[in-house]
Amino acid sequence: MRPVLATLLLVALAGCGADKPRPVIGGSSAPVPATSPAPAPAAARPPAQLPLGGTKIFPAYRVVAYYGTAGNSALGVLGERSPDKTLPRLRAAAEPFAGDRKVQVAYELIASVAQAGPGADGDYSRMIPLDRIQQYVDHARRHKVLVILDLQPGRGDFLPQARLLERFLVQPHVGLALDPEWRMPAGKVPGRTIGRVGAAEVNRVSGYLSGLVTRHALPQKLFVLHQFRASMLPDVASIRQRPGLALVQHVDGFGTRSEKNATWQRLRRPQQFHLGYKLFYDEDVKRYRAADVLKFKPVPELVSFQ
Repeated sequence: MRPVLATLLLVALAGCGADKPRPVIGGSSAPVPATSPAPAPAAARPPAQLPLGGTKIFPAYRVVAYYGTAGNSALGVLGERSPDKTLPRLRAAAEPFAGDRKVQVAYELIASVAQAGPGADGDYSRMIPLDRIQQYVDHARRHKVLVILDLQPGRGDFLPQARLLERFLVQPHVGLALDPEWRMPAGKVPGRTIGRVGAAEVNRVSGYLSGLVTRHALPQKLFVLHQFRASMLPDVASIRQRPGLALVQHVDGFGTRSEKNATWQRLRRPQQFHLGYKLFYDEDVKRYRAADVLKFKPVPELVSFQ
């Protein structure tokens, strides 16, 4: 069922245009620098805090997120409304998931969107305008919300895209997600092929993100890997843990409860990762409620809605 949805989403993106716009910063067309200015030594600064306090996400919190991209309802619930109108709905959806933890809400914002066409650089991916990302990051900071920036790099590499977002990733409430479904092998096109990424590439990105945490004295960051097929992370056992990162294996996939259960049982690796789970408002059949998810073993620590 998932490839059908992927094809529909790529059709919905056709109107977005395949060529990449130049990044926009506060109305300017100046490009974003690849790296931030050197910070003061971390030891000289007090440690930054998470939105609701503390420096460790797990096991203090259960994170509940809305997934999608700015202004595009075809790609998830987050794009259906403005952040101001989305947040009350997200808080209401998140509250029943607390269980034995405090709930931390989050926006999982697709920052780079896989495309049906190659674009000017041929990578089949398009970064959304940086001022739209800034809107969500600023809104989240004001309202004590986490942000997870999700990457769909097409035929590109995850790390260069992550570096383009460094101005956001150095903020205490902003983490990162990699979506291998949209990481294409050579010659393949998003929406026609389910992608994959090797552990070496994942480890390069996590090493970069962990380095930001250390250099900028940041609290723990979410580092999320989406997966609904084993082939998406073919050498998953070689993915490394990193200081300062909460590494989450996010088990996606929609359908009936029996189909979702089979995916969960087949893929989950609690010995290696914190676990995440996705709920689909439209595609799930008899969608699991919070009380059901809290009975999973182990209970997911990150739950997202699409």
